[in-house]
Amino acid sequence: MAMQFRGAAATKLLDCRSLRRDKSCALGNLLSVRGQHDAPSAAVYELATQAGFKRRNAPTDRRVFDAELLCGAKQRSGLRERQEMPKVVPVDLCEFSPNHCAAIGNFHTSCHRLVCAHEGAREMTDQIIWLNAPGDITQFHIEHHRCEPPGDGEIKIRHQAIGTNFLDVYQRRGIYPMPSYPAVIGAEAAGIVDDVGPGVSMFQKGDRVAYAGPPVGAYRSTRNIAAERAIKLPGAVSAKTAASSLLKGMTAYLLLKKTYDVRAGTQVLIHAAAGGLGSILVRWARSLDATVIGTVGSSEKAALAASYGADQLIVGRDADIVAEVKRLTNGIGVDVAYDGIGGDTLLKSIRSVRPFGMAVTIGQAAGAIPPVPVEELRPGKALCHPSIMAWCADIGQYREAALAAVRMMETGIVSQIGAEYRLADVAKAHEEMESGRSAGSILLIP
Repeated sequence: MAMQFRGAAATKLLDCRSLRRDKSCALGNLLSVRGQHDAPSAAVYELATQAGFKRRNAPTDRRVFDAELLCGAKQRSGLRERQEMPKVVPVDLCEFSPNHCAAIGNFHTSCHRLVCAHEGAREMTDQIIWLNAPGDITQFHIEHHRCEPPGDGEIKIRHQAIGTNFLDVYQRRGIYPMPSYPAVIGAEAAGIVDDVGPGVSMFQKGDRVAYAGPPVGAYRSTRNIAAERAIKLPGAVSAKTAASSLLKGMTAYLLLKKTYDVRAGTQVLIHAAAGGLGSILVRWARSLDATVIGTVGSSEKAALAASYGADQLIVGRDADIVAEVKRLTNGIGVDVAYDGIGGDTLLKSIRSVRPFGMAVTIGQAAGAIPPVPVEELRPGKALCHPSIMAWCADIGQYREAALAAVRMMETGIVSQIGAEYRLADVAKAHEEMESGRSAGSILLIP
């Protein structure tokens, strides 16, 4: 419902009466007007009182409502007497409105939504990152909802780690638009099976699992997914390793074995060889006895790529990639080039490929790919644009790639973890991913 606050814009306020619908968990907003010396309107106070809120005298410039959720307990007149009262738990406070502020005691933050619950209610709430519309990192917002039980054929996973990929950035920017908005993005995560829906026999509570691919929606603390899309994790593979490496490992499998059959003696060009996907491609290609030429942006990243097994490295964003590749291959060119950079780098990749070789475009971190003149494909070069999401739409192909990726993880072919952020700090994670500062994968931790 819309409420008018004096001195501020009208703000949508959660109907406090909805707090009564559950006796163990309630979601509310404790609001006072930022920068104003007047209290919220009487209508807000009346509505809050009906829901079991209790007004108290806070510092002189504001009035704060303190949630006193009865849950069958006797209401006491003094706020300090809480032996029989539920505990008020602020759970990952998140921004609700720029025009107001919230407070419990002396704690203040930019208009935050609070989950008021008794002990243990944290496990009953799901923190969800919503994308309001295509755009920059300001389009993210956070909400908390009660967890729904898994449906037929589903399991509920309590996420321990969530992987990020440039796919997420493309979806956030609208390069790969979502069907509707607001939307939840995120293509991979790992965690613990928290509940099992009807008809599921392959999993039980406590199993360690991971998943990747469509449908997206991993940017949340818990999630119900089809059981057939979950992969059991062996003891040697941690949740963080799986969340950072599953989708990238599946992509590497698609690129190295399905798009182009890399084998002993194949000469491979891998751009961003120190990155999350690049590091897996380098290691996996070397395990196949291929010869790997990698490109990196700095000497620090060159040292990392060399440690992954790259045979030769081209260092620097301004390096003449085509000339260097021709020099390193005796003027012939590589058999296959994997390009996740995009922009004008794709033409350089095509020109670095030998006759009847293949250039594979798998991303556009540097920007949109310009039109490619067909003359660039002479003599007999191939250009391929595979999609791991399209591949994974078929459940058989999905499990084939996922199990191959997990087997590689067991041998140590994983993506280095470059940074970790709290789930609530998803905007910072995207900012770092787009900056190119981090070598390796970036994780979100609920």
